Amino acid sequence: MTMLDDRTTAAAWPTAYPQEGYAVVDVETTGLARDDRIVSAAVYRLDAQGNVEDHWYTLVNPERDPGPVWIHGLTTSVLEGAPLFADIVGEFSQRLDGRVLVAHNAMFDWSMIAREYARAEHTAPVRRRLCTIALAKELALPLPNLKLESLAAHFGVVQQRAHNALDDARVLAEAFRPSLHAAAERGVRLPLLECRPLTEWTPSPSATTPRIGQQATSSYRSNSWRPSRKRPACPYPNPGRYESDKPLKQGMRVAFSGDTSVERELLEDRAVEAGLHVATSVSRLTSLLVTNDPDAATSKTIKAKSFGTPIIDEAAFTHLLRDVAPAEGSQDSADE
Repeated sequence: MTMLDDRTTAAAWPTAYPQEGYAVVDVETTGLARDDRIVSAAVYRLDAQGNVEDHWYTLVNPERDPGPVWIHGLTTSVLEGAPLFADIVGEFSQRLDGRVLVAHNAMFDWSMIAREYARAEHTAPVRRRLCTIALAKELALPLPNLKLESLAAHFGVVQQRAHNALDDARVLAEAFRPSLHAAAERGVRLPLLECRPLTEWTPSPSATTPRIGQQATSSYRSNSWRPSRKRPACPYPNPGRYESDKPLKQGMRVAFSGDTSVERELLEDRAVEAGLHVATSVSRLTSLLVTNDPDAATSKTIKAKSFGTPIIDEAAFTHLLRDVAPAEGSQDSADE
């Protein structure tokens, strides 16, 4: 036990922190889009202070092509004999039940899990989630980037098999405990979010889900071919550019570039619901650009850098969406 842990345990544990314990989760998937499937899942159960209680891992037959084998390493032959999600939903539920779901980019893991439960005609027994990326930001950890490997290295956790669900969950569990204790010692509010389970599932009209053994479609880069979508005009004036360490404000113009771990359309929907203006291009009026690859030489990133437009990643953006400041006025924006 470290000196930090000794001090934290000796002191009164924050009463506002969850008392029910945590389920640290990692899932590997056939891709990143709405209709993609889980191919493996792992859960580390932790008590209220982050101590490991047990762990569990399973392969899952996605009933379709496994997708990016070069990332998760799970081939068609490996997955053919694996259980269906409906077969493991009971065991999975026992691991999640009544606990706070913890994941690295928790919005993605939760979305995949909730959709699998809905397909299996069950409801995931999860009511709150915690993203370790958001927690790292709350703690202002000096990380070079927001990757799991960087968080692990910061706490001296050794990664053995990246993109293996069991090892990723282990690494995250070992990094989460010191993060949790650091937050407790400093009185940091945990970035807990509500989980809203799906109660029914309807596949996308254009979804193509080839069976295992069939030719895969190019769904992994899901944001490269989506149809254009007309959105209503934003009712709020553009308040200007996003400023670091301040909240987003209704009316801000947000542009997206490159692939996102959560389906792009879902991110755009959430932005619109929060009162933001989703822009299809970058101009001098753009408030911020959201991209997971700021060094990519796309037209949007090049323009954003030339205009001095702030650039943030997807995880930071989803974190900021939790608390968007209201607009000063409600007249129609005149910046288009």
